[in-house]
Amino acid sequence: MKIIIPMAGMGKRMRPHTLTIPKPLIKIAGKPIVQRLVEDIGKVCNEKIEEISFVIGDFGKETEEMLLSIASKVDAKGKIFYQEIPLGTAHAVLCAEESLNGKIVIAFADTLFKADFTLDESQNGIIWVHKVADPASFGVVKTDRNNVITDFIEKPTTFISDLAIIGIYYFNNGETLKKELRYLIDHDIQKNGEYQITDALANMQKNGTMLYAEKVNEWLDCGNKDATVYTNQRILEFSKNENLTSETVNIENSIIIQPCYLGENVQISNSIIGPHVSIGENTVIDYSVITNSIIQSDSKISCVNLDNSMIGNHVEYYGGKREVSIGDYTVLS
Repeated sequence: MKIIIPMAGMGKRMRPHTLTIPKPLIKIAGKPIVQRLVEDIGKVCNEKIEEISFVIGDFGKETEEMLLSIASKVDAKGKIFYQEIPLGTAHAVLCAEESLNGKIVIAFADTLFKADFTLDESQNGIIWVHKVADPASFGVVKTDRNNVITDFIEKPTTFISDLAIIGIYYFNNGETLKKELRYLIDHDIQKNGEYQITDALANMQKNGTMLYAEKVNEWLDCGNKDATVYTNQRILEFSKNENLTSETVNIENSIIIQPCYLGENVQISNSIIGPHVSIGENTVIDYSVITNSIIQSDSKISCVNLDNSMIGNHVEYYGGKREVSIGDYTVLS
């Protein structure tokens, strides 16, 4: 089994947190978003993940090494491909053309999910979907009684289906997908200046490939600060029976309301932390009340009262009673 993860976007809706690191490498409860995505895909697959291809922009050597390390953590070979110009989802996947063979999962890196199914790898193709309240904001699929997809509709203005495509796809023959993607590029079939993977899927379906819809239990977005904080909350809830507190944490005269993630060498004094707070390694917090927030590594937080907030790495923040979004290497007092 192979995975291709397109992640070349700039992550503008997540600024300032994406000014120093790509969005998929932002940590939630101690792990980068893209690592959690890979691990969750592995849980529903019958076969071992042998190769993970990351399609990125010009993110630098350090980022590439981090991605290859994530692949190695699941005993997979990591590969790096580049999308130099943002020409759409189909173009992004085709940038990893040499990996488009055999059984393959395509997973866009700004989404996480929870599912209780096991992937039926004998099917030609499976599109992962989630029932949504407002289909008009999404690409949706229409299915028959056997969950076979009969149509793809982008942002329907009238109700046709509430099964939204979450951005994860399985194909038992990557060569078939590659052929359809190449057809779009070669014939310059675009929508709004971009080549869309849903057009390739629609062509596959018209040409006789049976594509199935598989519902996930929960679809978690990491597209902006509020959505990412909520995703952190849900991840902590899913993991509340696990020990998410490092043995090196030092807590003095403080209350921790679970579930929380506390990384290595975190120091907390005279504070109330939680619920739903993630704190990265080497961060120091004192005289504070913090709920439902993400604070990354190597930061110093003092005399704050925070909720629904996100604070980056190497931040110094003193005093404040508000909701904040603070990027890396910032000092506020």
